[in-house]
Amino acid sequence: MMRLYSAGSFIWTGRACYQPAPIWEAMRKDMKLKNLSAIGALALSTAAATPTAADVDTERTIGLVVVSFYTSVYETKYMEECPRGLAIGNDEIWWKSLEPGIRDELTNGGEIEPVTGTRRAMSAKRGPNGEDVCAVPTIVEDPPHKTVEGSISYGMNLDGLLDEATTPKTCSHKNFTTPDGQPGIDNQMYRLLGCTFGWRDSGYVETNANGELIDTSQGIILIEVSEVDDRRNDDEVTVRMYRANDIFPKDAQGNVLPYASYRVHDIPGYGNAAKGRIVDGVLSTDPIEAFLPYYGNLAHSEIHLRDMRMELDLEATEDRAKGIIAGYRDIENFWSYFRKGGYLAVTGQFSCPSMYVAAHELADGYPDPNTGECTALSSSYTIETIPAFIVRPEDDDSKTSEATTEPRATQLAARGE
Repeated sequence: MMRLYSAGSFIWTGRACYQPAPIWEAMRKDMKLKNLSAIGALALSTAAATPTAADVDTERTIGLVVVSFYTSVYETKYMEECPRGLAIGNDEIWWKSLEPGIRDELTNGGEIEPVTGTRRAMSAKRGPNGEDVCAVPTIVEDPPHKTVEGSISYGMNLDGLLDEATTPKTCSHKNFTTPDGQPGIDNQMYRLLGCTFGWRDSGYVETNANGELIDTSQGIILIEVSEVDDRRNDDEVTVRMYRANDIFPKDAQGNVLPYASYRVHDIPGYGNAAKGRIVDGVLSTDPIEAFLPYYGNLAHSEIHLRDMRMELDLEATEDRAKGIIAGYRDIENFWSYFRKGGYLAVTGQFSCPSMYVAAHELADGYPDPNTGECTALSSSYTIETIPAFIVRPEDDDSKTSEATTEPRATQLAARGE
């Protein structure tokens, strides 16, 4: 498979990208160009001069790689959204259940920290017969989980309603309003996690997960926007999301470099096509079912979203595209992450049984046909992206790891980092 190492900012798809055209040297000399329209014109004029017209793929494509991925959590300075305080953790519940003498004996007078393996095991394995309460969260009954009681949240209106009515795909729930006043926002995942320390701004769970994303290059998400005629206003584009099969290139300070090449990981389930549009530089998509790669806190997982849609400001800053991904996340898919990350209950400060019960109580999407109880949580994730080449084989049924078909490369057609 041929691979590209880019240094430019706006390249049209096609075999012209593989030619040793003067554009590469020109772009290396002027990485500070800000006018993307000018760069696009440079790319088009230079690339067109090298191959014949028959060699040029006229499809125009934006390529992005996600470098920041967080659950969308709205916070106020004095935690008005959490009037009952933050959730209590697994370790605290276990600790308070012990007599003082036993606490000293089991923790060496309190010297054994909650995050150590021995104490984690003791606080988690408190089922009637020593069961792990995170693996079997229904085995004990803990105090109720503390959830968000505020009315403001980031996210999207996933069910199209402005009230608490139900639809064939949803259960009744309270809506939020965005900080800028948009009503009807569905984000029960925020209601569940917003008062849990590990998911707040200074919390460990997702701060650590994002650090691991950059450090390990595992779970990299690629976004490809194809059929782009105008990067600021286009009424019909196609959006696909992939898992990368390459690592992040970084500078001497550990920052991920823009304009690098990433091969698509040839794993079934990724790359479903969503129809979208670009209005005033903001990309939005229609709902699809999607699986996104995820790695964090030493655990590989996938994020399964139904009715997933995206809203991405391609011109958020000079060098980054920013926005949100929203949809209904399957509860069992969500909980599998907790089963894999054994220390999350300590670092995140929550009770597994309490959160498991609350997740099912707050579920607002996709009712079980037998019980009528919803099985998914409306969710929103805040992302930041930088420009990238996306290299993948041509779409055909014979694609294999040894395919000899020439790959297609894509790169950013809008600002991103």
